Amino acid sequence: MTQSCRNGRFTRRKWFGCAGALGAGLTLRLPSSARAAESPPVTGLADASLEPLDRLLRSFLQEQQVPGASLAVSRLGKLVYARGFGYADVEQQTPVAPDALFRIASVSKPVTAVAVLQLAERGNLKLDHPVLDQIVSPPVRSETQHLDPRWRKVTIRHCLHHTGGWDREASFDPIAQPRRIVKHGAPSPQEIIGYMLRRPLDFEPGDRYAYSNFGYLLLGSAIERATSQKYDTYVRRHVFEPLGVSRARLGRPLLADRFAGEVRYYDAKSRLGPSLYAPNRGQPVPLPYGAENFAAFQAHGGWIASAVDLVRFASAFDDADNSPLLSADSIAQMRASPAGAAGHNENGTPRAAFYGCGWMVRPVGKQGKANSWHNGWIAGSEALLVRRHDGFNFAVLFNTARGAALTSQIDPKLHAAIDAVQDWPPHCQFDRFLG
Repeated sequence: MTQSCRNGRFTRRKWFGCAGALGAGLTLRLPSSARAAESPPVTGLADASLEPLDRLLRSFLQEQQVPGASLAVSRLGKLVYARGFGYADVEQQTPVAPDALFRIASVSKPVTAVAVLQLAERGNLKLDHPVLDQIVSPPVRSETQHLDPRWRKVTIRHCLHHTGGWDREASFDPIAQPRRIVKHGAPSPQEIIGYMLRRPLDFEPGDRYAYSNFGYLLLGSAIERATSQKYDTYVRRHVFEPLGVSRARLGRPLLADRFAGEVRYYDAKSRLGPSLYAPNRGQPVPLPYGAENFAAFQAHGGWIASAVDLVRFASAFDDADNSPLLSADSIAQMRASPAGAAGHNENGTPRAAFYGCGWMVRPVGKQGKANSWHNGWIAGSEALLVRRHDGFNFAVLFNTARGAALTSQIDPKLHAAIDAVQDWPPHCQFDRFLG
């Protein structure tokens, strides 16, 4: 395969701030029944011609001691592969179904970006107008009396590109530190926004790229104001429903509240933390189930979906002139290089890879083609969604996490496995799982 996102492992880690050392030496402490299994169970249609994909996932789960995973692949708009591997619930020995629901973490950002671009097409949002003028509940005086004046320069487009002025390496990520915002319980997105309005920015808006969950939380608020609907209500109706995707939704933080068909999440270090939620607020709970403020992740990382759902979403942009979600102009904006240092080297030449509107992008050749991708990880889950310039899209989901190490490791292997397949099936499986 020619230059593509598989050649960007270092780039992806750099852009997402996920050093390989985060995943080094981690051991998933699973029940002995899972560790002793010689081969993980596999669900979905078997096809001998697709053995390179089966072989990769089987070996990867065993080598990495991953409890469960799901992989879906589309080719030229058809779902040609959808299988589940390992266990959705180790304790119950429940296999992962091909359409099992997983927390997709920051793969939620492309979904949010598409909703924003839709509203911009309709004139409901202005990409280059201040975000403060377009979010829910304009801040009260107590929140803005010491407002950093640079806040007035932050636009919707800055938030899409991660150039809004927030740098979690320079200060902190408010998403990851809820107790800085409220002493007890879980702060809502609006409380997080109110808190950040009282803090200075880390750099001049537009000056550079710095990955920001908070910027996408603002985009969720802008969607709500523009539509007079809840963020997830709009997205489900206008992003997912046109694709036949009916089960994607915002996830819930507690194990007891997981949705039908949703996997169970396993922290790689079996860590505990004080719960942010009733009925066990303040008591030690597994990190994926109440110790993180998952209920507030929403527009930046709160969705659950299947690998099939994500591949259907990615396939919506295969034919820019006939996309069910966006115009060709909006799709071009989605993968266009940002202005300034975020999209260009010091000598003014375009970067080989950059963050567009909701996706990492690597242009390929001179015909306007590109590979686009996004990964994500939170306690208990990792996700990777890739759009290739040659008509392939794939999504892989895990129900454990190692600081993006799993998706970084499997990414080039998946490209190689796809390239190794010589005979792709002619049928499409989307109708088996969607609608």
